[in-house]
Amino acid sequence: MKYTYKTNGTCSSLIEFDIDGDIITNVNFTGGCNGNLQAVRSLVDGLTVEQIEKKVSGIKCGRKPTSCPDQLARAVREAYDSLK
Repeated sequence: MKYTYKTNGTCSSLIEFDIDGDIITNVNFTGGCNGNLQAVRSLVDGLTVEQIEKKVSGIKCGRKPTSCPDQLARAVREAYDSLK
């Protein structure tokens, strides 16, 4: 299933990804730091929701209380919970 998440408090404005059970693939960010987000996308491809949360939840960007990776953790949890 394709899922779209509107971010809050980050340079990226949207995160889109596929979710199959608890597996996340095809992550794409709209906006944000392209090089860093390409790395995030590559590193999380094929991981479970829980694995992504453990790796990137709580990461902050500068003085912001969140980051694109943290928003990804929130997005995958929201998507997974919506499937239940």
